[in-house]
Amino acid sequence: MYSLLGEAILVLSVVSVLLASVSLAVSRMSFNHNVWLAGFFAEVLDLFYLPVKFFFFRLSDTRKLDKWMVSLKNIAHRNKFAKTRTRMIIAPHCMRFLDCPASSTKSGIQCVSCGKCVFTRLKEDAEKYGYKLYIVTGSSFVKHIIKDGKYEGALLIACDYELNKVMMGLKGKNIVTYGVPMLNDGCFNTEVEYSELLETLEMFDVNRKFYNR
Repeated sequence: MYSLLGEAILVLSVVSVLLASVSLAVSRMSFNHNVWLAGFFAEVLDLFYLPVKFFFFRLSDTRKLDKWMVSLKNIAHRNKFAKTRTRMIIAPHCMRFLDCPASSTKSGIQCVSCGKCVFTRLKEDAEKYGYKLYIVTGSSFVKHIIKDGKYEGALLIACDYELNKVMMGLKGKNIVTYGVPMLNDGCFNTEVEYSELLETLEMFDVNRKFYNR
C-alpha cells in the first residue's frame, strides 16, 4: 500500500512539475504573442505560484514571473473585461506629487485636480471612459473599495508584483481584472506609460466596438 502511495505521489509530482513548466513557458510566450488556453495556464501558475516564485528567486528575477503572469492574465481576461459595464480604476498613490494636497479616506486618496501630477489627467479620462478612479496607498484599501460599490471590472495600474497580487486577490469576487504595468517600481515618483494606458482605455471603450485581436 505504501509503495502504491509513493508511486502516486511521484507521478503527481512529475505531472505538477511538467504542468507548471508548460504554463510558465506559455506565460513567457504571452508577453510577445497571443496564446490559447491562457485562462487555464494562468490558473495553474496561481496554484503553483509560491514554489515557482522560489525557483525564480534562486535562479532568476521574481519580477519576471509576475510580469509574465500579468501578461497571461490580460489575454485571459480581455474578452470578459470588454463585456463589463461598471468599471473602476485602481491606481497606486506613489504616482502622485510628493506634496500632494489631497486628503485620504478609507477608499484612498481623494484627488483635488491640482494639476501637479498625472492624476489630474487620469481623473478626467476615467470619467470620460466611464470609470471610477481610486487612488490607494495599499492593497488593503481594495477591500473597502469593493464594499463601496458593485463593479464588474477593475483596471489596475501598479508594478507587476502588485498587479499579480491584486489579480489573485480579486479572483472569485466576480470582478474581471486587467493590468497596466508601471514603468518603474518604488514608493514614490513612479510612472506609467500614459499612451499605453490611454490605448487600453480606448480599446475597452463601451462606445466603440471591441475587436478581439
